[in-house]
Amino acid sequence: MISPTIPDNEKIRIKALKSFSILDTFSEKEYDEITLLASVICDTPISLISLIDEDRQWFKSKTGIDIEETPREFSFCGHAILDNSQLFTIEDSRLDERFHDNPLVTGYPNVVFYAGAPLITSDGLALGTLCVLDNKPKTLTPMQQQAMKVLSNKVISLFELKKANLLLKQKNKELESQRTELEMFANVAAHDIKSPLKNIGSLTQLLLEEYGPKLDEGANEMLNMLHTSSLILNSLVDGILNHSKAGSILEINRDEFDLKYFIDNTIQLMNSRGQYEFITLFENQSIVVNRVALQQIFINLIGNAIKYNNKEQIEITIGFSETKSHYHFYISDNGMGMVKEHQSKIFKIFEILGVEDRFGNKGNGIGLSTVKKLIEGLGGSVSVDSEIDKGTKVSFSVLK
Repeated sequence: MISPTIPDNEKIRIKALKSFSILDTFSEKEYDEITLLASVICDTPISLISLIDEDRQWFKSKTGIDIEETPREFSFCGHAILDNSQLFTIEDSRLDERFHDNPLVTGYPNVVFYAGAPLITSDGLALGTLCVLDNKPKTLTPMQQQAMKVLSNKVISLFELKKANLLLKQKNKELESQRTELEMFANVAAHDIKSPLKNIGSLTQLLLEEYGPKLDEGANEMLNMLHTSSLILNSLVDGILNHSKAGSILEINRDEFDLKYFIDNTIQLMNSRGQYEFITLFENQSIVVNRVALQQIFINLIGNAIKYNNKEQIEITIGFSETKSHYHFYISDNGMGMVKEHQSKIFKIFEILGVEDRFGNKGNGIGLSTVKKLIEGLGGSVSVDSEIDKGTKVSFSVLK
């Protein structure tokens, strides 16, 4: 018997083999179907997917045999991977000096015929073989040989697909961990920043009320600027915190709820004193969607429709329709509108247009970016149509 030699690239080959995380895994249907098909096509009682480890050959799949592995020094597949350019065939092992006294020939499973198609990675490394065995001499036809090569390619495709899926799951796990850490940081940072900002705002307000009349015009102006700056910073921190939480909101399960009741409640949140006119253009019905995310979207869009409105009487219209795959909503107002070039910028994070709202404040460029992130996370899209001094209409869809 002549044991197989060790390939020159053995260290790289073993590293590649282990990168697939397939050694010593359980039986899987897709591999078992390939070995069964190989046995049927080649008319052999035994077929294996054999992987060559440091000191053994281990069988990922097997047809017609009940052992899990054998020593590498006895393996036919150890010879097959040395020349990975062709099918390795032994028509009668009893007549071959490399195998005639091999324990796998003289004992169970009495290998007389062997044909192994190397399993070659995209990097040209042979991990093992798809092989067929028989206990009598045999010659494969050209069609059978071609089938073995095709099936071996299918095995490698499965290996590489599973590896890609494994890497994707690992990357997703890492991203989820990073997202959780970022969200925790954002919460802690928001708390640590908002607390002193609140104190600054309260103190400046107190100074203005208590000592404003005693201070000159310049001092009052500076205190007002300080108070305004604290409010702007507080709004910015809230926006960043909401944007960081968008991913968590999207993880909440979908549920079924009454659309009119949902819209009425959202309007009540934004119009508690009834000073704005709302028109709803849809019939009462149930929808199934992520309710928390949808409410966050509506609160932000309705809030903008109120803030960026220069009319004495604010009018906001909410519409709804549905197609086979999506729910479609729109929110239109009679506000100040915006120029065409601004309409393509408003959903970009930190894109500030420099426009003051009806309360004299400027946006922070985060709210509509969060809206877009939530809508796209719900499988939809958003668009805006606006005209100066005539109003703005924001249309969006979410997946049903």
